[in-house]
Amino acid sequence: MTSSIREWLNLLVRWFHVFAAIMWVGQTYYFTWLDGQFGRLEKSAFGEGASSSVWMVHSGGFYTVDRQKALKVGPEQVHWFRWEALMTWLSGMTLLFLVYYSSSGLIDADVANISQGVGIAIGLAVMAGGWVVYDLAVRSPLGRSEAVFALFSLLMIAVLAFGLMHVFSGRAAYIHLGAMLGTIMTANVWFRILPSQRKMTAAAAAGAKFDASLGAQAKLRSKHNTFMAVPVVFIMISNHFPVATYGNRYALEVLVALVLIGWGAAKIIREA
Repeated sequence: MTSSIREWLNLLVRWFHVFAAIMWVGQTYYFTWLDGQFGRLEKSAFGEGASSSVWMVHSGGFYTVDRQKALKVGPEQVHWFRWEALMTWLSGMTLLFLVYYSSSGLIDADVANISQGVGIAIGLAVMAGGWVVYDLAVRSPLGRSEAVFALFSLLMIAVLAFGLMHVFSGRAAYIHLGAMLGTIMTANVWFRILPSQRKMTAAAAAGAKFDASLGAQAKLRSKHNTFMAVPVVFIMISNHFPVATYGNRYALEVLVALVLIGWGAAKIIREA
């Protein structure tokens, strides 16, 4: 593959990746905001003539949204949001192969003397293993306390970042932590959120009572995704600023700080 073809592929895939991510993160935060608005409405005392709907204005019209507790249409009329997540992840993996796995950007001989093949195996194992550890932790007693789970997550991220920086180049270490978080987000959508929603939809269509915990688990995973999204974007952008991030003598501390700042920003956005 010539350098010109590689550059065009990089550009086109990156373009696709960014646009898909905009659609995914945008609709995730929109529904998170919408859920928060309904939560506020339920807590407030409705006065005479007060609305239980969320009213919005956009473009050339007014829009109203109501949250339903029963399915009043056929399952085929329910719109699913899932392809944005998959397209973002697939294009991200393509970029990972183009920029790191098929080039010299992955390994730094001054950091670790390993082969390209070993490095690729480590990178893929980190993404798969990260999902397994996260998923088990959410379903364990750790997942019952938001504060405990956040502390556990930060510790795991710090340990993983430390390990990656002793195996990969600084830039590759940063991007693999971001890729792992992106993989967890995508797996949340496809392996936890969508299956729960399918069961809820099937039960509602059959007029049966569905397990309320399904909705609660899907909502929790979606919430986690909103907290991971901001650090992931920060990490991706950081690759263009090596002096401040992966090339800095405090690269590990900067990476952990980016995650914390991202969580803080996500909390502000969620509560806006």
